Amino acid sequence: MKALIALLAVAAVSPAFASAELAGKKNCLACHATDKKLVGPSYKEVAAKYKGQKDAVAMLATKIQKGGVGVWGQVPMPANNVTPDEAKQLATWVLSIK
Repeated sequence: MKALIALLAVAAVSPAFASAELAGKKNCLACHATDKKLVGPSYKEVAAKYKGQKDAVAMLATKIQKGGVGVWGQVPMPANNVTPDEAKQLATWVLSIK
């Protein structure tokens, strides 16, 4: 029973950990931090801005893949070399940050 509980606990936190790890691997953390503005907005700011929007994951996943400019000022976010699944995973993770 303890092993099952431990396995469920790991499964529950793994997506968040995996996404933080993915953000590091994909160099997202060069321009973004969880709680402070670097080149781009903090992940907390992004999560707050899009809180409650039904299409936020899809919209952010597209921005992660294709880049963009204008939402957070005139510093462009470049396109990123991520798969659609990785972009969705990153977007979901960013939106979960409080």
